Amino acid sequence: MLVGHACFLAQKNTAATHKIKNDLMDAIHFLHQLPERCPFLNAEFIPLNKYHKMFVEKWYLILYQIKDQTVYVDYIVDCR
Repeated sequence: MLVGHACFLAQKNTAATHKIKNDLMDAIHFLHQLPERCPFLNAEFIPLNKYHKMFVEKWYLILYQIKDQTVYVDYIVDCR
């Protein structure tokens, strides 16, 4: 998903592509230190307490879960 977002943004603004890629990667790497810092996503049709949500920049949402002290990033959503 990260590659897809980067390719889409690269068509509009290459400098912004590098920035958002780095911002997303930094946020994901930071989860290694404090994975529980973000709240759970509570939404209809989503199992309770399964996915944590983390917002990056203005409109990116990272959904991840923690299993046995391992963080799995499942979705990167462009919320524009």
